[in-house]
Amino acid sequence: MAAFEKVLIRAINTLIVLSLAAMLVMVFGNVVLRYVFNSGISASEEASRILFVWMVFLGAIVAMRDHAHLGVDSFVLKLPPGEQKVVRVLVLLVMLYLCSLMLIGSWKQTVINLGTFAPVTGMSMAAFYATGLVGAVGMGGYILLDLWRTLSGRGAPGATVAGTADPTGTDVAGEPK
Repeated sequence: MAAFEKVLIRAINTLIVLSLAAMLVMVFGNVVLRYVFNSGISASEEASRILFVWMVFLGAIVAMRDHAHLGVDSFVLKLPPGEQKVVRVLVLLVMLYLCSLMLIGSWKQTVINLGTFAPVTGMSMAAFYATGLVGAVGMGGYILLDLWRTLSGRGAPGATVAGTADPTGTDVAGEPK
């Protein structure tokens, strides 16, 4: 499982970097074309937009794995350890519920937009809304994993509602996360 997760996260990070690089090339190239040659590539705006949305949702999955999403835990830290665990479980259940809402809504929008196409690229708008599906499944998977770890007592020591992200950005073996 750990090896699969490592490969998956590395693939997601690679897709994020490639998306950012493609967006940079398209947008910068389009600016140069417009100002220097008075022309441009009309598809670059749509392509950049969809790459940005995919980059954000893939990044949200990686952030969920690293417990890097914003969380306020000052009140919870003042509670005894048993009550911290109860609050953590409740927060994870609420987060799982919200991911299920995102999954259902994204599924509905993806199905509705299967026959709708972007005006310039002609790409199905379902690809735009599928980002929510991927994000909900990825983040929901990590929430379920955190819930299992919390309930089985295998959570990180001192883990709070927001989680504990390693400030060095490396895992135990020193590999980048």
